[in-house]
Amino acid sequence: MNVNGSTNQQGQQQIHEDKDLSIRVHLVDDVQVFELTGSLDIATSPTVRAALTEASERDSHRLIVDLTLVDFLDSTGLGALIGGQRRAKEFGGEVRLVAKEGQILRLLRITGLLKVFAVYATLDEAVSEGQRVGDL
Repeated sequence: MNVNGSTNQQGQQQIHEDKDLSIRVHLVDDVQVFELTGSLDIATSPTVRAALTEASERDSHRLIVDLTLVDFLDSTGLGALIGGQRRAKEFGGEVRLVAKEGQILRLLRITGLLKVFAVYATLDEAVSEGQRVGDL
């Protein structure tokens, strides 16, 4: 990865880490999983957009973004996710999201993004394309 990347002993790719956001990437069943921790906002969304764009252009074009440890998501963060989805689709892939009940899932519901993304409650469900979070 070009975005501050290094690999740790467990084979996880560390892409970015600062006081506001950390991104760790690893493979699960040939799907690239991006685990985000912190805030996905105007300051951090360019890094996420770059990481998703780069990932969608190589290897597997199926990506999962785990938002369960994201504590804040704004419109620029949503834009980064949508941009990643568009780029992945250009290569025949997709971006799936993992979001637990709470503020982030509520934001995905009210913005209508549950119709744009496949959203799952757990990483296991996202990997296996199991039960999606309903648009309730």
